[in-house]
Amino acid sequence: MAGENLGIKASLPPYLDPNLQVEDLVTGVCFASAGSGYDPETPILTAVPSIPNQLDLFRQYMAKLRTLVGEQKSKAIIENSLYVISAGNNDVGATYFLARRKSSDMDSYANFLVGQASTFIRQLHGLGARKIAHLSTIVTGCVPASRTVFGGIGRPLSTTFLDVYNPLFDIIQRPENYGFVDVKDGCCGTGELEFAVLCNQLSSTCINASNYIFWDSVHLTEKAYKILTSEIMKDINKLQNEIKC
Repeated sequence: MAGENLGIKASLPPYLDPNLQVEDLVTGVCFASAGSGYDPETPILTAVPSIPNQLDLFRQYMAKLRTLVGEQKSKAIIENSLYVISAGNNDVGATYFLARRKSSDMDSYANFLVGQASTFIRQLHGLGARKIAHLSTIVTGCVPASRTVFGGIGRPLSTTFLDVYNPLFDIIQRPENYGFVDVKDGCCGTGELEFAVLCNQLSSTCINASNYIFWDSVHLTEKAYKILTSEIMKDINKLQNEIKC
């Protein structure tokens, strides 16, 4: 949705999409893998590509881009692109409780994730990225699944922290201000636990998803994402304006 708000295109296609068009390499693609995280245990638990794997894909992308548009133009595209990172939700919301809680307190684990994030950003910077925006984690303890299971050097680098936590927390605390009716359940199935493969064509769904903050027990509805995107776009625009100065 950020791509649409920036006037680029409605959505960024996955880099691994077999139907990816050549022109998409120039205008932006997505390397993200749902369920991954900074903790090496997270992609193992969710059986998805790790962040280092995603970084390797980015290197492949850079090579293809150089072949497509040449060294000079590809360098300009890499340096002037906006890199939006969203990671940590699955680490904090799942991996910590399933695999790390007995060996680490939350403060130590948070510091570990910050270190992992810093390493990743430095690696991305080393590949030429200069405009980097990092989303905060969401309110992981308030999503329906958590309620059910747990009870409740180079050119200047410009980065900004995109606060997702507080805007989403405000939506959850004051749903009526945003036109929502149900704040505790997901639209899919019982609304308490179904997500990913558990939310499928056999699951019943609510009549009006726009009344719900959550689509399933983890992910937001389109309406909620649009409201949240409009908030974080304010910070993205600040980053863009800083780069232009």
